[in-house]
Amino acid sequence: MEALYITGHTDRYHSWETMSGYQLALLEESGLFRVDTLLLPAAVTEEPVNFSAYDVVILNINDVQWPSPWKNDFEEYIHRGGGLVIMHEADNAFPEWEAFNEMIGLGGWGNRAEEAGPYHYWTKAGWVTDNQTPGSAGHHGERIPFVINLRQPDHPIVKGLPMQWLHTNDELYGNLRGPARHMEVIATAFSEEQSGGTGKEEPVVFTIRYGEGRIFHCVLGHTMPGYYDALKNRGYQLLFQRGTEWAATGHVTQKIPAGLQLSTSSPTLREVKPQVR
Repeated sequence: MEALYITGHTDRYHSWETMSGYQLALLEESGLFRVDTLLLPAAVTEEPVNFSAYDVVILNINDVQWPSPWKNDFEEYIHRGGGLVIMHEADNAFPEWEAFNEMIGLGGWGNRAEEAGPYHYWTKAGWVTDNQTPGSAGHHGERIPFVINLRQPDHPIVKGLPMQWLHTNDELYGNLRGPARHMEVIATAFSEEQSGGTGKEEPVVFTIRYGEGRIFHCVLGHTMPGYYDALKNRGYQLLFQRGTEWAATGHVTQKIPAGLQLSTSSPTLREVKPQVR
């Protein structure tokens, strides 16, 4: 499969270099992808990007602007059946781009507020769409471990994984806003108020259909220089690898590693040797 990895710049709270090194290593480890890397903003020109040459595009960017021809071509690429992967801070990008907000389902920060769409969260009664509460989009508390709760255990991305497992220290995004159309929530996590969270069960893994396109969106994976705890978590690694394959093809062929133990008592960690650019 052909993958385009777009990176090169995020905001001062994140490290695209750290994230890229680990994600590119995970893609290589899967043995499924040939990856081209596009570094922004240096590569931003009026010349088009041949998105259609790729099965999937992975975004590791935040606040880099694209010219209109890029946006138009990207919209057409996804609508016609392209794949897209959004991880963590990539859902902060392009708040003014209507089609992008449709693609990612929910977004945070970037001055998003009520006009971006409702808040969405999970309760015991099911999915809640909150059109009434005012406020900005995007919030997280302290970086602490939290439990991942599967809501669609038969989805190909998570099929075979336990219903719950403990994720390691990470930012748990909450109070996300967006249209959430054609969106399926695969996993949630509870954002504890005592650690500065929202006090709600927040969506953390979900998929979106945009035309014929497939989007995998996962809010996990905060990184900054010298900090990459979440990327060591075995559950995160599998979500990224399997979610990228699903976005590219609609199927997942990767097997759950034999003997893998994901539990709620302690995070299952594994070091990955990052690719050095």
